[in-house]
Amino acid sequence: MSHPVQPLAASLVQSVDWLAIAPPTLAALVALAVLVADLFVPEGRKPLLGWLSVAGLAASTALLLPLTDGDRSTFCLTGDPKVCSYTADRFTLVIQMLVLGGALLAALLSVTALKDARRQLPEGEFWFLLLASASGAALLPASRDLATLIVALEVASLPAFALVGLRHGDKRSSEAALKFFLSSVTATAVSLMGISFVYASTGTLYLTQVADRIGHVDGQLHTLARTGVVLTLVGFAFKTAAVPFHFWVPDTYIGAPLPIAAYLSVVGKAVGFSGLVLVTVVALPSYGDVWGPALAALAALTMTVGNVGALRQSATRAYSAVRLLAWSSVGQAGYLLVPIASAAYTDDAERTVGSTLAYALMYGVVNLGAFAVAAVVGRTRPLNRVNDHRGLYTKNPLAALLLAFFLLCLAGLPPGVIGLFAKVTVFSAAVDAGLGWLAVVMAANVVIALFYYLRWTALLFRAPEGEPVRHRVPAPLTAAITLTAVLGIALSGAPQLVLRFADTGLF
Repeated sequence: MSHPVQPLAASLVQSVDWLAIAPPTLAALVALAVLVADLFVPEGRKPLLGWLSVAGLAASTALLLPLTDGDRSTFCLTGDPKVCSYTADRFTLVIQMLVLGGALLAALLSVTALKDARRQLPEGEFWFLLLASASGAALLPASRDLATLIVALEVASLPAFALVGLRHGDKRSSEAALKFFLSSVTATAVSLMGISFVYASTGTLYLTQVADRIGHVDGQLHTLARTGVVLTLVGFAFKTAAVPFHFWVPDTYIGAPLPIAAYLSVVGKAVGFSGLVLVTVVALPSYGDVWGPALAALAALTMTVGNVGALRQSATRAYSAVRLLAWSSVGQAGYLLVPIASAAYTDDAERTVGSTLAYALMYGVVNLGAFAVAAVVGRTRPLNRVNDHRGLYTKNPLAALLLAFFLLCLAGLPPGVIGLFAKVTVFSAAVDAGLGWLAVVMAANVVIALFYYLRWTALLFRAPEGEPVRHRVPAPLTAAITLTAVLGIALSGAPQLVLRFADTGLF
């Protein structure tokens, strides 16, 4: 059965729902405003660009509120309003909230970081690149055709390369940017080849039409379609830092400015996993027998390698806190893959995708909180080794207690109830889908992760070496820590709110 190829651009109506596209659009407009303003603002007033960026991201996040009253779509096919390029549904809003909220917290961390390293980091370029990346990341979950999906992915990724390597004169930063660039370009090339195969098989780029047609392709195109599915998955596996495509993560996090490492750990994952959900669950549900086992194997491999890597880091004397968080993020990516893989084995795919979103929200809040407290220590200890956190309770009791809370959330232990709740929902998704072996692997990895999380936590309350140095916390950094702490504690008090909010609305 052959299908006529429909040119995407020629089929779009020109009316635009400006409210639906307002969040990513505002972030992009503020990025341009900051770039132009940088040409005219005197050197002594450059910090104003940072506060303009923070205000723009806060406004973009606030624009999500008017969209909660119902699904909205725009850029739809003429005569078929259900086939659109942009849809703001519940799934979109949850990811956009995570992306824009994560970018806002990274911006608050960056205000302080830029003040401390003004000669190394050009402020105007930094804020433009951060806002541009955030706008692309916010566009991606709303994309409902493969062309828009790839464009959004690259708009989110290209500025991130520059952000990682923006520190002038830092060889480690340049090396990290090169590794990140090469791995991401490879991922994009593989994804584009896979998408071209899917397009050749179905004659359309719209996700819903791909879902309808790909299960009925001609026998001679069946192999092409299956190859396209596999290549597309491989491309997104790079973006999500799934093993064996994770090699760039530790060096990139170490070489990047700390706020950018925090940004990549949360927003980068949100981009990769939302794209993976759209490609598998929405566009290719009939090929679950291909991507289901592949993602299940990737999930098991990723969580195991990530946690063992973090465990090996913690065995060395002077291991870096950021490198440990990098390996931890690889392990957490494995947990995030579990519900997506489970969606191939169950009729209730919406619920399993909701489990991924619930876990992503928890991880985003507490991981950014851990990076924020690490930034406090890094102000006086530039190497930011985990051993530099020893005795933090003596120097800054509140920061130590909050970091302990964030680490216990990541470990899934009380009082980090939200971490425990999120892990249970992911574990349940695997069990309900009949993936008992994957649930066992996850349980084993949770136990492995306890060792390095608890070891770091215990270090916070040991007697400090030498005289304790008081950490002065600037207002932007205090705001970032406070926001993550309030959200983490509130969600631990009412964890059911996460699952209610993470009802995807994809189907």
